[in-house]
Amino acid sequence: MTAASSLGGRHALVTGGGSGIGAAVAAALTARGAAVTVLGRTESRLAETVAAGKAGAYAVADVTKPEQLEAAVARLAADQGPIDILVNNAGAAESAPFARTDRALWDRMIGLNLGAVYETTRLVLPGMAERGWGRVISIASIAGLTGYPYVAAYCAAKHGVIGLTRALAREFATKGVTVNAVCPGYTDTELVQGAVARIEGKTGRSPDEIRAELIRGNPQGRLIQPEEVAAAVAWLAGPAAASVNGVALPVAGGEVM
Repeated sequence: MTAASSLGGRHALVTGGGSGIGAAVAAALTARGAAVTVLGRTESRLAETVAAGKAGAYAVADVTKPEQLEAAVARLAADQGPIDILVNNAGAAESAPFARTDRALWDRMIGLNLGAVYETTRLVLPGMAERGWGRVISIASIAGLTGYPYVAAYCAAKHGVIGLTRALAREFATKGVTVNAVCPGYTDTELVQGAVARIEGKTGRSPDEIRAELIRGNPQGRLIQPEEVAAAVAWLAGPAAASVNGVALPVAGGEVM
């Protein structure tokens, strides 16, 4: 079986699929023959992803709004068939000292980075188990494997994603479904570019200085590329990874071992 056909006939849903890691994942799954739908809030970006050939279709929904998400997943299943591969990629990071991490910030981080993973997985995982095949892959972070200052809420959410991954991997292990997480380090995306800009505005430090600080923990001394994360996801989604279940795979140049 070739890489181009290894996911032929499988319907994949990638949340947060309009840019960055999500768009790269969509492209990698498409290249392996999957019928890929990207989901997110910004229709123009999703449409660009489809127009570029990285996905076959898109759906507009806010993953933090369960009613929108449920309606979108139901439409996709009716129009394109049930979802065989779910990539929980939608997420964001906000930083603040813990003393200034108010309940609103906490709720935003937990809701988007953990609650949405629960909601989307809840909608598709039982169907995978009934059909006897499925892949759930969540984009966590090395912040789900260790702690970092000023992002307590984000770390808590990503640790929760890994805990959920491990629990579901055990629960559904005999159903033909695997549940895994991929944990990138700092990745060269708009999310990191935005963080650099915010730090620059607050501190007056140069972008080069800020990037050097971000990659200081990576033994390879560089940002991770979205395509590297996507390659890990595509492998976990494929038949060769059928026995890989419940892992939290770092893609971080050795920053976390």
